[in-house]
Amino acid sequence: MKFTKSLLAATFAFTAIANAQETPSFSLEGEFRPRTEWFGHGQSKTAANGTEGYVSTSVRAALNATYKTESYTTYLGIQEVFKFGDRPQISATGNGNFRVQEAWADIKLSKTSTFKIGRQPLSYDDQRILGGLGWAQQARTHDAGVFKYSNDGYSLNIGGALNTPNSSIYDTAALFSYREMAFVHANKKYNDFNLSALILANTYQATTENKSTLLTAGLHADYKIDIVTLKANAYIQDGQRVGDVNVKGAYLASLDASIKATDITSISAGAEIISGKKDDSAAFFPLYGTNHAFNGLMDRFYVGNHANAGGLVDLNLGIATKIKGYAVKLKGHHFSEQSQGKDNLGSELDLVVAKKFKGYSLVGGYSQFFEPSEVTGKDTQNWAWLMLVIKPKFL
Repeated sequence: MKFTKSLLAATFAFTAIANAQETPSFSLEGEFRPRTEWFGHGQSKTAANGTEGYVSTSVRAALNATYKTESYTTYLGIQEVFKFGDRPQISATGNGNFRVQEAWADIKLSKTSTFKIGRQPLSYDDQRILGGLGWAQQARTHDAGVFKYSNDGYSLNIGGALNTPNSSIYDTAALFSYREMAFVHANKKYNDFNLSALILANTYQATTENKSTLLTAGLHADYKIDIVTLKANAYIQDGQRVGDVNVKGAYLASLDASIKATDITSISAGAEIISGKKDDSAAFFPLYGTNHAFNGLMDRFYVGNHANAGGLVDLNLGIATKIKGYAVKLKGHHFSEQSQGKDNLGSELDLVVAKKFKGYSLVGGYSQFFEPSEVTGKDTQNWAWLMLVIKPKFL
């Protein structure tokens, strides 16, 4: 009888342990995202008189697989970004844009910590300094390792990367790609208040004996008070850009407020100041953020441009609402320089309309840029786009 009871107890215990084990899971998802855009009339830069506009369609086609166990999660994402007509119909080769977009493993170290290593996006806070850049069809990833700790509303991420694809130096400095990177990101959530701190160090190398290290540090906060939401950023940069270009106390500061006027309508207002170049310092640059989301959708500033100019003061107003199932956003910006004395860099008006359907969504927009009187160019500076988003879940 004792043996039988012991056997039953052991069997029960084993069954309980087995049931407690997490069953491995596998998921396979895709993404098909074509976007048609009207270019040549002022998107990213002033269109000169006589410039002809044109329509271009780009596509992100991706396949993403996730395998999750009790002790680790692995992820593999492959994608191709192509434009309509970029490959002859009977070409034996592709356009060179097929790649492994993400490939990482997230290993569980304890109940409160993990270590994630591989090709991965780094996305924090409002993505002002580190972001996934999802708007761009190719997006942005880093080859990095990140230790993550999270417990009781606190989180701490410590990460780094060393880009050495071969024995030569890592010389893609013109694109702000780094040779070495290290960062610490800490976050604490207090009910309706959220506070984060970031310290980021990037070392660039343009020649064998030329290394430059740039330090970026700052705070992000957001706070919700009833119908009002406040968001703020404050960052400073110091050190050296590529080629030993000195950066002394360059800064970015922003404050945004939104008010929920009704159940479906909110009104926003914001201001951002980004320091420009001075006699003894280069300008602040927001590095690896999702810069398309800031300073106007026409990408006149800090999207592959304006890296060491006179800085920027961006004052903006916006409204977001729903009209018969359509999400509608309208936002206006007025731009001026921070350090070079230009009171008017122009104004921009952005309209975005989105609609979700069963299994897919459509998003489109129209933007108009109003040049200051002293700038000569086309009378109409505009940009328009329409994007289809389908994300099938295969498994």
